[in-house]
Amino acid sequence: MIRNYLKIAFRNLIRNKVYSSINIAGLAMGIAAFLLILEYVSFEKSVNQFHKNLPEMYRLISLDAKGNTWGQVEPGWAAKAKQNFSEIKDYCRFTDYITKGIVKKEGENTGVFREDNIGYADGNFFDFFTFSVIKGNKAALNQPKVVFITSKMAGKYFGKEDPIGKTLTLSNQFGTLSYSVEGIYKSRENSDINLDMIFSLKSLPNADNLESLYTNTFFLLNKGVDYKSLENKLSKFRDIQQQDKDGVKFRLQAFANLHLSDKLNDTYQTTGNVKYVYTLGVIAFLILLIAWFNYINLSTANSLKRASEVGVRKVIGATPGNLIGQFLGESALVNLLSFTMAILLIYVLQPFFNQLIGKNLSLEILGNSSVWVIGLSVFLFGMLTSGIYTAYALSNFNPVKILKGKLTKTSQGAFLRKSLVVSQFSISIALMLVTIVIYSQLKFMQNENLGVKTSQLLVLRGPENEKDSTYKIRKAAFWNEISEQSFVKDYSLSGSVPGNFYNFNTSGFTQPGSKAGDELASYAFTIIGDRYLNVYDIKLKAGRNFTPEEANVDWNKNSKVIMNETAIRQLGFESAEDALKTKIKWDERYLEIIGVVKDYHHTGLQKAIDPIIFYPQNSSQYITISLTADDMQEKISRLEKIYKSYFTDNPFEYFFVDENFNKQYVSEKQYSQIFTTASVWAIFIACLGLFGLATFTVENRNKEIGIRKVLGASVVSIVGLLSKDFLVLIVVAILIASPLTYYFMQKWLSDFAYRIDISWWIFAVAAGLSLLIAVLTIMFQGIKAALINPVKSLKSE
Repeated sequence: MIRNYLKIAFRNLIRNKVYSSINIAGLAMGIAAFLLILEYVSFEKSVNQFHKNLPEMYRLISLDAKGNTWGQVEPGWAAKAKQNFSEIKDYCRFTDYITKGIVKKEGENTGVFREDNIGYADGNFFDFFTFSVIKGNKAALNQPKVVFITSKMAGKYFGKEDPIGKTLTLSNQFGTLSYSVEGIYKSRENSDINLDMIFSLKSLPNADNLESLYTNTFFLLNKGVDYKSLENKLSKFRDIQQQDKDGVKFRLQAFANLHLSDKLNDTYQTTGNVKYVYTLGVIAFLILLIAWFNYINLSTANSLKRASEVGVRKVIGATPGNLIGQFLGESALVNLLSFTMAILLIYVLQPFFNQLIGKNLSLEILGNSSVWVIGLSVFLFGMLTSGIYTAYALSNFNPVKILKGKLTKTSQGAFLRKSLVVSQFSISIALMLVTIVIYSQLKFMQNENLGVKTSQLLVLRGPENEKDSTYKIRKAAFWNEISEQSFVKDYSLSGSVPGNFYNFNTSGFTQPGSKAGDELASYAFTIIGDRYLNVYDIKLKAGRNFTPEEANVDWNKNSKVIMNETAIRQLGFESAEDALKTKIKWDERYLEIIGVVKDYHHTGLQKAIDPIIFYPQNSSQYITISLTADDMQEKISRLEKIYKSYFTDNPFEYFFVDENFNKQYVSEKQYSQIFTTASVWAIFIACLGLFGLATFTVENRNKEIGIRKVLGASVVSIVGLLSKDFLVLIVVAILIASPLTYYFMQKWLSDFAYRIDISWWIFAVAAGLSLLIAVLTIMFQGIKAALINPVKSLKSE
């Protein structure tokens, strides 16, 4: 019987080539999109989940009075907490961005590289976290002046040599120190801890202080511990131990929730975006839903062609169960062929998808989390539901009416098909609207006036190596030679540049009129030289700039600062002029505000302008050079030659300020590209279904079209007649999708401090595009039908 069912199924697919092709192609595209997006969701859900003690692992974070959280704490708290609280079984600390510096292999004529993705860690790092040590003894990290490196770094610095026992020299803000390579470990892509080199934390002096905030601290709790109770104890302990009452509380964040929170409204910092992941999951489901709707629509629309077959089968004794089994078999065959084609599509599209999301994924990633179970359940449920409905609709025909030729289309069937078309295009139009809104917001952020110059500015990374007795002389000579170049308009020195983070955040600032608690307010602290404001064209609202002499004063002897408008408002000054007349206090030091600059965007437009304090120091961390516009590569080569002549053992690294600033919008750009791809994909699948329904309509109205042609109807009027009903459905879809999309995109835009208004033209563009696409889809069949000789359609009458 099954063999017979399969024969009939294959014959039916071959007999109805157009409908079969549309069904299989639509389902294949839907399944392929579903699985590709599921790969990404599965990867995101798998991040950090491989650690063996994950349920008992927590990160210690700080929470201020305004609800802001950050993941770095002073290194001394870890040991103190373990000593005082039996709930803590173990701890591990590591650093990340503060470690960055220049790494050099010992020996002559070897490469020198600036490494940003490196850190210091406690000796139990490889016991605490589940990273495999490929070579070496993991216990060696307990010793000072030891480093473990990844396989990639081993190849980069040592090639085919055995790196164990070899020496690497690290130069960073902590000084220059040589380390012995004692191990190689395997890094993991699905981890938030992705350091390329791990130096022993014991190498640093005073690595247990309570003053410097720079370590990521993780606790391993004993099983069954109430972490909320421990959290409160830690905060009280901090209040007792901390001399300066800064209002900061300790909180414990489950390591399992570090990448993706377990709730949408979590205020703790995470490294991933749970809303984005869930949104992509919904999009994957909606695209698959459109494909299923196509299958139901075309199968039920085509059912009248098989009515006689159903009638004959029922008369000779076929039960509803037999018929449902047969049609379910056909449905399973279509889904199986579609799934096979989807896998082939995935192999073709995988490189493009990986480039789109910036990750190296494959179908194998689906096994790294439980997401595949959910995906499989959704797929099987949809396949069975669409198949059962179609089988039920086909097997439910009345055999008497069929064989008497009295079977007609029902209003219920027509309503279902119209509802599915509306649903398909509502989803497609919603995705189109989302794409336009995201793209518009991205363009707004990229083109908005930042209040600071970013074009034609080249930034050199300052030297870290060779800071010997001749360093100051070489540095001054380098600046002089740079300024003498004809293509250099100006240059400046600073510890931070627009588009990068500030040097640090700090609090403790008050003025005579401050209220209790004002000292807890946080300020962004930026170190600049006397040329910085001029090079970046940052306008003064009141007061003056730093002088060259003030920029060369020792850190602790300086008494002057510049602030932006937001900072003086936060301090409680009514005007910039009032701020210039008043000395402010920073903990125990008194500072004079000599200038107030107009607010500008130091970071991206996702967040509001920070209160910024500018402190004078000729820091050589960043050297910004204002260049003339032509022959850029030649100028860069010249600058490299000059740089290497003074700082031989330092890599020459540069970036352009405008390009670097726009890197802050990578996520939004990625969203835009993914939604654009998804909306095009969804619309194409929906149009496949529309094309099939248009074909069905033309076939059923063939004689009507012939009569109208005989009576003088034009091609345009016939195309209009066939298009009218479908266009009404598209208009209904537009009316459904528009308010829903408006509501959700307003919520998305609320996360941006500076954002666009959702204008009427966005909806007009989406509506126009969807109507145009629908008309073009229907027009092909309409024109084809209108051009057929009416004699062919009426000759049997």
